[in-house]
Formats: sequence, C-alpha cells, structure tokens
Amino acid sequence: MKMINIALPKGRLGEKVYGIFEAIGYGCPTILDNNRKLIFENEETGVRYFWVKPSDVAIYVERGAADLGVAGKDILLEHCPDVYELLDLDVGKCRMCVAAQKGFRDDLDRTLRVATKFTNIAKNYYAGQSREIDIIKLNGSIELAPILGMSDVIVDIVETGATLRENDMEVVETITPISARLISNKVSYKFKYADISRLCSKASDYIKEG
Repeated sequence: MKMINIALPKGRLGEKVYGIFEAIGYGCPTILDNNRKLIFENEETGVRYFWVKPSDVAIYVERGAADLGVAGKDILLEHCPDVYELLDLDVGKCRMCVAAQKGFRDDLDRTLRVATKFTNIAKNYYAGQSREIDIIKLNGSIELAPILGMSDVIVDIVETGATLRENDMEVVETITPISARLISNKVSYKFKYADISRLCSKASDYIKEG
C-alpha cells in the first residue's frame, strides 16, 4: 500500500473531517495529542496527515505536496485550483450570498458597488447577469461597507445569518451552496488510484449512511 498524504484544514472543520476518516478506518491516534507536530502518520492504515491553513489546502494538493485535501467549495470557486473534486463531504455547510441593508433596491441604471473578499465569485456571478459592477476587495468586516455607504451590497459566506441580522442586513440572493469537498492531486489520482478510490468510496458510503 502506498502512503496517502492528506492535507487537513486547521480548526473545527478539519477536526470534523478527520472524524470521518477515522470512522472509515483511516485513523491516526497521534493527531489528537496536544503537541506542536505538523505531520502525523499511521503506517498500518497507510495515511499521513498534516494540518494547514484552510486557504492553503488546495495549493498543497495542486502542487503535489498532498495527494488529497479538504477544501471549502468557496475556495475552489474563487481560486480554481487545478485539482480533481472527488466528493462532497457534507460538512461545513453554508452558502455564498449577496446581502444588503434591509429595504435595498437595485438601481439598474447605475454600476452596482460590491464589497467582497471573493472577487472572482462575485465577478462571475454578475457577469452571468450582464450586470455592471465595481468590486471593492475587503478582507474582513465586510458588513461595514454598506453600513458606511461604501458599497451597495456584499458577497460573502452566510452560515446562520446572525451577523447580518444584528447589522440590519438581509440576504437578497443565494449564489451557491458551500460545503467541504475532498480534492485530489491529478498525478496522485493516476498513480495512487486504487488507494484513493478505496478511501473515497468508504467516505461516500459513510456520508450516505450518516
């Protein structure tokens, strides 16, 4: 059996996903130890895990440092990494939305000002509507932009909508549902096909049963 290198996103999502892998027979007990190690492997099950920043997972997979990884659909849509998307893991569920202050009405005669950190997703969405937009790239507290009159709408991930409600905003359009996806390096998929497809099949069965 070839060792499969898996990049997991740090944080709650990664821990949830590791729980799936453990449940289907790809556990690595040392990963749960309280230490500063970066790489954890279990020769018996043929897996090697490493924790990375969520936004970096797809880069590790695309570059071949990891055979498999777990990345949010938002990252895949925004950065379009050259990887295979194998499976929807059905965790980390939320949605990519357009939101605005309550009572907002879009004036089609003027350019729509859109604040977002997901510039490509926003551009592609509005291009599909042939809507002229002005993108304002922000990295945090995006809800502030319409409140301060800097933008008309925002494009952002919405989980519960609580932050929007607290700031007198609401979802006006849902662009796409988002969840964690299992992705594969294209070369690894070819050379480790049997091992990767076995893991993928077990994960798929587990998710369906869950």
